[in-house]
Amino acid sequence: MYLGLDLGTSELKALLLAADHRIVGVARAPLTVDRPQPLWSEQAPTQWWQALEQVMGELRGTHAEALLAVRAIGLSGQMHGATLLDAAGEVLRPAILWNDGRSGPQCEVLARAVPRLGEIAGNLAMPGFTAPKLLWVREHEPEIFNRTARVLLPKDWLRFMLSGEAVSEMSDAAGTLWLDVGARDWSDELLAATGLTRGHMPRLVEGSEVSAQLKPELAARWGVGNGGAVPIAGGAGDNAASAVGMGLVESGQGFVSLGTSGVVFVSTDCFLPNPAQAMHAFCHALPGRWHQMSVMLSAASAVSWAARTFRFADEAALLEAAASVAPAQRARCPLFLPYLSGERSPHNNPNAQGVLFGLTHAHGPAEIAYAVAEGVSFGLRDGFDTLRLPAGMPLREVALVGGGARSVWWGQLLADIFEVPLTLYVGSETGGALGAARLAWLADGGAVGEVCTLPPVRQQLVPSVADVDLHSTRHARFQGLYVALQRQFQ
Repeated sequence: MYLGLDLGTSELKALLLAADHRIVGVARAPLTVDRPQPLWSEQAPTQWWQALEQVMGELRGTHAEALLAVRAIGLSGQMHGATLLDAAGEVLRPAILWNDGRSGPQCEVLARAVPRLGEIAGNLAMPGFTAPKLLWVREHEPEIFNRTARVLLPKDWLRFMLSGEAVSEMSDAAGTLWLDVGARDWSDELLAATGLTRGHMPRLVEGSEVSAQLKPELAARWGVGNGGAVPIAGGAGDNAASAVGMGLVESGQGFVSLGTSGVVFVSTDCFLPNPAQAMHAFCHALPGRWHQMSVMLSAASAVSWAARTFRFADEAALLEAAASVAPAQRARCPLFLPYLSGERSPHNNPNAQGVLFGLTHAHGPAEIAYAVAEGVSFGLRDGFDTLRLPAGMPLREVALVGGGARSVWWGQLLADIFEVPLTLYVGSETGGALGAARLAWLADGGAVGEVCTLPPVRQQLVPSVADVDLHSTRHARFQGLYVALQRQFQ
C-alpha cells in the first residue's frame, strides 16, 4: 500500500494506492488563499499542516488497516511557493504562492543580472517563480530576508515537518529559477543573483528516489506502517505528479489540466527550452526526462469566480448553463479574457486583467457562462500553440485532467478548440495524489513499466469539424482583444 499526499492551492488530498493499482481511499481538506493586497496571494503553512492532520485522521478512521500496510509515502504539490524558515526551522512569514504577482519589477532586475537566465533555467523570469519572490522580500522585508536560513517549496515544507529533512526534487526545483534544468543541479550563478547560496537550498533527489523517513512519532500517531520505517519519496510538482499518475511519462505524451490554473503539459526525453514564448521547460519527476509546459493562471478558478459573481449554485450549474447555449447563438456571446490573476503563457504579463467584452441586453447568465468557459479554453489553446516538439516527435497522447475534467461538455469544447482528441481516464481528477503514490511505489523498488501504466479510458473526446470556423473566428477576436487592451492593463 502507498500513500500519496497532494498539497494543492484549494485543498490537500491524501490517497491510498494498492499494488494492484486500486485507489483504496481518498480524503480531502479545504485550503483558503489570503490576498491582503492587490497582486498578493499567500497561505500560512500552519494551514497546510492542519489540513494534513485532518486527512490523516479521516483515513485512520476509515482505512486503518490500509494505513498500517503503507510501505512508502509520496508528495506532490503546488509549485513555486516561497516558504521561508529561520535557523531554527520556524516559518518567518506566510508563504508567497505561485499566483502572486507582486514581484514583476524584481523579474526585470533578475533578467538584467543574469542574461543567460533562459538558457540555464529554461524559463523567463516571471512573478510566479520563486527567485523573484526572494528579491522582493530582500527589498521590502529585509529583516525577514536576513533571517532566512532555508527556502522550501510548499510540499517540501510538508516533508520537513514529516521527517525533519530539507529535501526537494528536480521537477519542483526546476520551477524556482535557481536550478540548472539541463544539468539537474542548483545553479550558483542564479542563486548569487538573489543573494543566496546552496546553503539556503534543500538537498536534491530524483522524484522516484527515497528522500527521507517519516518521523516515528507521526507514524505511531497516524497508524502508518505498522511500526517499520516508512520512506518518503522525492515526489513531484503538481503537474509532473499528474503526468506520473496518468502514466504520461514517455516523449510525446501529455495532458491538459483544468485545475485552479490551466496547464498544457508534454513529456520529452531532452531539455527543450522556449522562453521567448513564456513556455516552461522543467525536469520531469523521473530521471533523464523533462517536460514542456504552458501555464495560464486562472482556469477553473475563473469558472469559480463567475459562479460566485453571477449567482450560480456552483461551478457545475454554470457549466450546465453554458452548455445550454445553442451553437447558432455562440457567435453572438460576449468574449471573456480570463486573466484574473495576470497571465503567464504566452503573455508573461502580471498586469493582464479579466474582461467581459461585447455585452448587450440580449445576454443573460447562460451567455456569460459560455463566454467564461470559452475564454479559458482559448487561453489554453494559446498556450498549446507555444509547445515546441523535436522534429519527428508526434503528440502521442493528450489526456484531460483536473477538477474541470468532470464536465464532459467543457472537455468537448476544449477538444473542438484545440482540434486534437482528448482522452478522459478513470481517476483523472486524482492525478497529483495518484502520481505521488506511484512515486512512493517507485521509491519502494517498483519498475516504471509496472507502476506508470495508463488508467482505463473513460471517454475519448474527438474534435468536431462542424464549428471550426466559429471557434477560429472567435479565437482571433479573443487574441485581438488582448492586443487592443494590453497597454490599458499597465
